Amino acid sequence: METTNQEPQLLKKRDAARLLSISPRTLDDWVAKGIVPYLAISPRLHLFDMGQVRAALAEKFGVRTRRAQAAAG
Repeated sequence: METTNQEPQLLKKRDAARLLSISPRTLDDWVAKGIVPYLAISPRLHLFDMGQVRAALAEKFGVRTRRAQAAAG
């Protein structure tokens, strides 16, 4: 089995929202609408894999992050 060097970056809601430059409430709205994936640890604690979140946002809104643009060349 092959492994990758990159571990998923799991963040709490506040940290994920800060990284995306949005409010935690906007992230809550996106979760409720099924726009972004999350891992429910408990009813009050959701973790976000930022790679999956960025991919979902790119698919939904057709935006690419600077990182994705650089990778595409």
